[in-house]
Amino acid sequence: MTAQYSIGDFAKLTGLSTYTLHYYEKEKLITPARDNHERRFYTEHDIKWVGFLLHLKGTGMSMNEIKQYVKLRAQGDETIPDRRELLNQVQARCVAQIEEMKMNLHVLSKKIDWYDGKLDHSITSSFDDYLNKE
Repeated sequence: MTAQYSIGDFAKLTGLSTYTLHYYEKEKLITPARDNHERRFYTEHDIKWVGFLLHLKGTGMSMNEIKQYVKLRAQGDETIPDRRELLNQVQARCVAQIEEMKMNLHVLSKKIDWYDGKLDHSITSSFDDYLNKE
């Protein structure tokens, strides 16, 4: 028999609050099983599913997109092309955000280098001039 976790134990295992788990259930992102007394419980499969949902969320996927993905998944394999297209769109947006973050980090690093140069008196130019020297 597979392990069954109460909502409190499941919350600890996933790092989510019970409030968040109730919200995910209300939004139909997760569907816990029920025991003979109608108490919800979760399994290892649910842990993996929530982990995947958190990866989707971590890419910047909106809640509406996640709901759309979950709805398509529930419809079966005939929606794989639609799910793939949705994930491709999210992936492209995520890659663009990473590139933007890389550029922001580059400028931040240059500013720190410029401050270091100002502090040790090896740089006398303005920050704009320092950036344009590249």
